[in-house]
Amino acid sequence: MAGKTLWIAALASLTLSGCIARTAADIITAPVKVVSKGVDLATTSQSEADEKRGRAIRQREERLGQLARRKEKFTKKCEKGKRKACTEVAAIDDEMERLLSEPY
Repeated sequence: MAGKTLWIAALASLTLSGCIARTAADIITAPVKVVSKGVDLATTSQSEADEKRGRAIRQREERLGQLARRKEKFTKKCEKGKRKACTEVAAIDDEMERLLSEPY
């Protein structure tokens, strides 16, 4: 019986030493992993920056298109003598000018 217990203890110590070594490695590398993850979250990759810039350009162009259509509609009304439409055209011109003057 003592032989069996010794044999099980020897086998368990070999198996557990691997677990302990793995756990120790995990504990040692954990701070590095945390800092690395934090840096990844804090920085923007070039492709992410390009995607964000492209999205902003598309949104700006969409807005300019909407404003151009509205301006055309209100310009026709303004030409027919509707004063409120002329005010709207001026406001649209101001917004379009602001959008066009913004850097990408």
